[in-house]
Amino acid sequence: TMSLDPSSLSNEENSQEPKRNTECLESLELETPSSFQDHPLQQLQLASQEVLEKAKKSGRSKCPRCSSSRMFYCYTCFVPVETVPTKEIPTVKLPLKIDIIKHPNETDGKSTAVHAKLLAPDDVTIYKYPCIPEYEESRHEIALIFPGPNSVSVKDIPFHLQKYTKKGICGNDDDCSRDPFLKKAKIEPKEEEKNLNECISGNRSEGIGLKKIIFIDSTWNQTNKIITDERLQGLLQIELKTRKTCFWRHQKGKPDTYLSTIEAIYYFLVDYHQEVLKENYKGQYDNLLFFFSFMYTLVKNAKCCAGKQ
Repeated sequence: TMSLDPSSLSNEENSQEPKRNTECLESLELETPSSFQDHPLQQLQLASQEVLEKAKKSGRSKCPRCSSSRMFYCYTCFVPVETVPTKEIPTVKLPLKIDIIKHPNETDGKSTAVHAKLLAPDDVTIYKYPCIPEYEESRHEIALIFPGPNSVSVKDIPFHLQKYTKKGICGNDDDCSRDPFLKKAKIEPKEEEKNLNECISGNRSEGIGLKKIIFIDSTWNQTNKIITDERLQGLLQIELKTRKTCFWRHQKGKPDTYLSTIEAIYYFLVDYHQEVLKENYKGQYDNLLFFFSFMYTLVKNAKCCAGKQ
């Protein structure tokens, strides 16, 4: 995500690694983004994390499905471990469905993608590449979060997505100048502009028909194989340009605008809620960072403990 997500898209500190000291975590040698010290997660409206505190003190526990020893949750079965009752984990309802495409070489225990599945189970699906859906029939309802020369910002989704709709007045060109309907009707420039604005306005009020967002979960160097897959070609691409990561496994040498997967999902939804749905944001999606913020604090404290902050 070149200022968005795919790149960082995934590495995550595995709070499940063996024999870790509960006060000083491992992986302290990892590069820390500058924003790490700014306490950016303090204002989140989160459910009580007492259940995670208790689980941390009791140590690793079994996954109720595969019986593997994990901390907090099983990253292969996408369920909390026995010491973390599901009823004590918040559930987040999302305005859109989310598909996460995970690179096969991405380490399960280092991916934040599982956070989204744990916290929004009804709206999130995780696929392991190359086993992904065919999006051809519904591409006018789907957008892909990925940076690129043709990527647009969240606020511009209503304008650009209409070229993918069957009833939109726009063709392949944003100015609609080649649209046969406009040519046939011989609409004057001013009237054409008026029609376009009405189309955009109507799409905004109707939620622009966007129903699904795709995120890629992999390191930046692994994204090329996925992003060039023919099944993802032609989708509207969205880029997140203004957010900075708090991820403790941030990829060395990459800008701090390269987000982890769960950060990208969270920030996209906040922007979508405000810029597209035009509604005041009141913390509706904050609990998507329920696990992330807790682990962030653990790592931050560990760095203090190690005298590295």
